[in-house]
Amino acid sequence: MTEPNHDAVSQANKNRENKKPSSAYKKLRRKFAETGFRAPLTWLRHRGLEPADVFFGSFPKSGNTWSRFVLYEILSGIPAGFTKTNSQMPPVGSHPKALPLLPGRGRLISTHEQYRKQYRKAIYLVRDARDIVLAEYAFLTALDLYHNDLSQFIETSLTRGTIHGWGPWHRHVSSWLDSSIAGTDNLLVLRFEDLRKDPLAGFARMVEFLGMEVDADRITRAIENNTIERMREKEDKEPGRVSIRGRFVRQGAVRGWVSKLTPAQVRFIEKHAGETLVRMGYPLLSELNPEAPSDPDAANRFAMN
Repeated sequence: MTEPNHDAVSQANKNRENKKPSSAYKKLRRKFAETGFRAPLTWLRHRGLEPADVFFGSFPKSGNTWSRFVLYEILSGIPAGFTKTNSQMPPVGSHPKALPLLPGRGRLISTHEQYRKQYRKAIYLVRDARDIVLAEYAFLTALDLYHNDLSQFIETSLTRGTIHGWGPWHRHVSSWLDSSIAGTDNLLVLRFEDLRKDPLAGFARMVEFLGMEVDADRITRAIENNTIERMREKEDKEPGRVSIRGRFVRQGAVRGWVSKLTPAQVRFIEKHAGETLVRMGYPLLSELNPEAPSDPDAANRFAMN
């Protein structure tokens, strides 16, 4: 690990300088998500669901877009693109437009919400919180939706979770792991890191879980058609996907946090989310680097900085 995170801050500043400004609507919607009015709006967005619908849940920046691109091609046989995938395999709230690609005319609907009782069957994708804070910070600063430094972002997102309205990462993950469908045949939990390592096995598990019969060649083609490079080509063709000139499609790094977060930042994250990280099989800093100095008060000092 390196002590400073100047590169991350510098890149965020560059993104601010080179971006188009976010619309007033997007900024207002982001502020609205932090208020008590979010609950009734969320309830409204979950109307019109059907028993055969299956949900693809994840905390933001967990690999949701890539996974849905691949699944869209596997299930529909149609090349995935931002507009097509987001309209035909949409997030909850836009689900009336979703294609019924699943058995019983079920729809695969994306959600970033914590678990809700309406989610009768779901795939839940988890990514290491320490990589997520980096991806979220870069994305939100580039969109001009967040203006403080990375340390403040980590503190706010891990304690209050009000930046995006989805709640802290560990609470989000626990809501699914402790849900009424956890431990049943109606919930498939996968780690993003495992999916990146062996995508064929991971997507094959998803397809089987969804009750579909698809040959391995079709799954392989869908994976090959949605590599980082291919998805960036698709992003170039649809530049209106987000209001930034920087990339929406990032590297999807695994353990990128090791070289980009300071020890104090990592200890702060692990203080709040460590139990959930361990629960999901992610090694803590002390396990990756047994010689790293242990300072039990570091996380508290970090919070006051």
